[in-house]
Amino acid sequence: MCSRGRTLLSTHRRSRTASTCGRSTLQSKTPAGNRTSVLYNFSSDNELREEYRNPWNSIRIGKLLEDLDALAGTIAVKHCSDSDHTTRPLLLVTASVDKISMKKRLRIDVDLQLAGAVAWVGRSSMEIRMEVIQPVREVMEEDDKALIANFTFVARDWKTHKAALVNHLVPQTEEEKQLFAMGSARDAHRKKLRLEHQEASTSPFTKQYNDRLAQLLREGRVLCEMPALADRNSILMRDTRLENAIICQPQQRNMHGRIFGGFLMRRAFEIAFSTAYVFGGIRPLFLEVDHVDFRRPVDVGDFLRLKSCVLYTETENLEQPRIHVEVIAHVTQPELKSSEVSNTFYFTFSLDPEIKAPGVDWNVRRVLPATEEEARTYLARYEADHIVHEVSV
Repeated sequence: MCSRGRTLLSTHRRSRTASTCGRSTLQSKTPAGNRTSVLYNFSSDNELREEYRNPWNSIRIGKLLEDLDALAGTIAVKHCSDSDHTTRPLLLVTASVDKISMKKRLRIDVDLQLAGAVAWVGRSSMEIRMEVIQPVREVMEEDDKALIANFTFVARDWKTHKAALVNHLVPQTEEEKQLFAMGSARDAHRKKLRLEHQEASTSPFTKQYNDRLAQLLREGRVLCEMPALADRNSILMRDTRLENAIICQPQQRNMHGRIFGGFLMRRAFEIAFSTAYVFGGIRPLFLEVDHVDFRRPVDVGDFLRLKSCVLYTETENLEQPRIHVEVIAHVTQPELKSSEVSNTFYFTFSLDPEIKAPGVDWNVRRVLPATEEEARTYLARYEADHIVHEVSV
């Protein structure tokens, strides 16, 4: 399928929840049967180009993330659909998004394509492999892929909200079979990580961990209590914070009254970008967003608070320093006097080398925690970013 980018969200969001899936007899489908693409005619459509252009004449990455989720949802619906209008509808929701890394810079004056297909299916979940392609040509080359993302959707029964079975997937080509195997490996890896997390939560911290924690707190305490004597190239984590709040509007909902995950990703990206911008003093360059789990649904009318901060920085490579930003989405219900975490996002930025003066090094400060909670968050994120991943994209 091919359509203009401007109509993507409105069309695909409505269709995500309009499909049904037969419960009595599951069908077997192929990845090619649900492969869907959307073409953005940036080179010739001025109105579309203006909609996606950011202030620096580049593409709004947050808006693309939102579109990727919308299109992935459409593909999930397509896979679950059947020709029987009497079957009960399924509730399909975004469960998680694997790490998304930018492979190259995108241009606003060159046509772009979003494309995706179901790559793996379990009992009640499925993985959608999405690609951002630029330039668009008849025979695609591997270098044309600017971004690859894997969205995991889960199916729930409309009435009971219990796990519902989804159609089988039968890969045909060697590439499809490889992607299916990789999806199975990722699913097993996620289950293993959940088990390890449960076990780790009951085990005592190691001496090495406690030593690193104490060292961080010592350095942070100097900055808190003796700022005149502290390292001038350091800053407290709390001094990098930004926050905004929104009321979730009906325009961002599906027919179940829930807010789309892509909308949350876009808003999280925008405040993370702003946090890195204020921190670095120079326009940030988006590198990646880590695995995202959608832990709590967000409903229309919810009071959503987004809180961001810089967790830590890496300056070993002076040509491309890294700024690691955390964004926590809180769903607040004043009537119930409650506030719960819906999502936690981890973005990585650098500073845009196109605006760097020759011979001038970046001035990226080291971020230090002021409390034990901040220090534990710092260490947990650092270790997660530097482990050797067992499963590749």
